[in-house]
Formats: sequence, C-alpha cells, structure tokens
Amino acid sequence: MLERSRTFGWLIKGAITFSFAAATSIASAATSILFIGNSFTYGQGSPVRYYRSETIKDLNGGAQGGTPALFKSFTDQAGLDYDVYMEAQGAVGFDWHLKFKLDVITKRPWDIVVGQGRPMLDFDHPGDPALLIETAKQLVDHLKGKNPDVDVRLEATFARADLTYYTPGKWFGKGIEAMTNDVRTGYDQAAKASPTIKGVIPVGEAWLRAMKVGFADTNPYDGIDAGKVNLWTYDSFHASTIGYYLKALVVFGSITGKDPRSLGWNECSGYELGLSQQQIGDLQQIAYDQLVQSQLLKSTPKQPPPIGSPDRCSGRR
Repeated sequence: MLERSRTFGWLIKGAITFSFAAATSIASAATSILFIGNSFTYGQGSPVRYYRSETIKDLNGGAQGGTPALFKSFTDQAGLDYDVYMEAQGAVGFDWHLKFKLDVITKRPWDIVVGQGRPMLDFDHPGDPALLIETAKQLVDHLKGKNPDVDVRLEATFARADLTYYTPGKWFGKGIEAMTNDVRTGYDQAAKASPTIKGVIPVGEAWLRAMKVGFADTNPYDGIDAGKVNLWTYDSFHASTIGYYLKALVVFGSITGKDPRSLGWNECSGYELGLSQQQIGDLQQIAYDQLVQSQLLKSTPKQPPPIGSPDRCSGRR
C-alpha cells in the first residue's frame, strides 16, 4: 500500500512539473510578427534587401531580409524576443496579397501584423485611398479569423522623389511634403475603417523630418547638398541604406514602445551596413522625435551615447 502511495505521489509530482514547464514555455514564447508589403518592405535598391536574411522567415522563399531583418536585429539588441516573418512582393498592394497569398498569410495566428501597400495608394488612381481602405479591412477580417486579438499596424510609406520631381502626375511639382501628407491621410482613413488596426506607423513623416532638420536632401535630381544624405537610392523611387535604416527605426519604436536612441551609436546593424556613428545617432534622434510627435512614445531626457565598441557586433550570428 505504501509503495503504491509513493508511486502515485511521484506521478502527481511529475504531472505538476510537466504542467509548470509547459506553462513556462508558453509564457516565454516569442512574439510572432508578420510584415506584409512590397519592395519597400524587402529593401529594393540597397544592401538591406539581403541583409541578415537568415534571421527571419521569408514566406515567399526569396531569402530576403529588408526591414523585417533590421527590426529583428534591433529587437535582439534590445533584449526582446520576436519571431519575424515577411510576405512581400514587388509593386503590389493588399489586393494582390488577398488574391494570391491569403493561404500563406492565414496559415497561423499572428500576434502582430505590419501592413504596407503601394506608395501612391492606388496604382491606377494615384492618391485615391478607396482601394487601400477596402483591402486593408478585408485583410484584417481574415487575420482576425485566426487570432481575434491580432495587433495590426499600417505603415504610411515615404514619398517618391521620381513622382514629385520627374514623372508628370498627381504630385509632380508639388514637393515631397504634399505626397507625404496625402499618403498619411490615406493610411489614416484605412486605419479608421477597422478598430482592429491599432494605428499608423509614420515612416514618411520621419523622412520629411530628416529633410526639415537638414540631415537629408529634399531633391536628388538637383544634386545632394554638402553635408546632407540621400534617403533614396539610384532610382529616386526606393530607399537607400540610410533611408531603410530610418524606416526600420521608426517601425521598431512604434511596435515595441522602445526609444530608438536606446540602441546607441554603436548599434550593430548600422555599423555592419557602413553608417557612421554620427549618422546612426542622428537617425535614432530623428526617429525618436517623430515618434514623440506622433504620440507613439513619451518624451524622455536625452541620454549620452552608451560606452561600447561596434566590435561586439562581429560575433553575431
């Protein structure tokens, strides 16, 4: 009888231990985040496109890194645990993803989804947000089918220099600010169409801020002013490495609620991509200032750059 009681006791103890271990595993599981977008998402036109592609999962099999890989790098350095995925195809909006990739997008219940459509809102009707509004709502409805509590954010893209300075059309001759504001308005309208969409990530506005404070040039077609950088790449359409880096910092701060400046001037990805410490620090400050203005971060005193060396990045996997 005593032996049976001991055996039963060990079984109960084992079950409790297993349950506790399982609960701990669930509690410590990484936060899943899916980036849905296009060439602005995977970083067309710069080394960012294939940067650290092994650290994320490209659901379209392209082995690309882009903004998701930068986000993963930033969160790792911040001590955060994110399982990062990307589903992106060049020159498309949400309508394409719904038609061709819905099975991929709804394969699992995502914790967070960051969606980014075309930079002109609608390819056939530039500046018209109707298609974005409709398809964003459809996308959210499908995502909620897998996880009713999914956190969806929309990313308001940066303006295209080619559409404002070179190609005749809606924004030709109106300047970067006009296109930035129109795009942001369209994404705001799309976000309001569904209560599941938690907000809009102000990427385009951060780019505009970089120009207003004198860090970046506003018009690559008339040459880059001395002491300024070009946020666009060679086609004046997609972003340069610096442009994508700023975009990723804004996404990082918006999603995590962390001050981008906390990454420090020796931030690893900036170092690996060839940015100077001054550029890294300036970009972090610009991202922070925009996030505070957009009420996505609280204002906090500026801290001195952390002491350290970028050599610590060399051993990263």
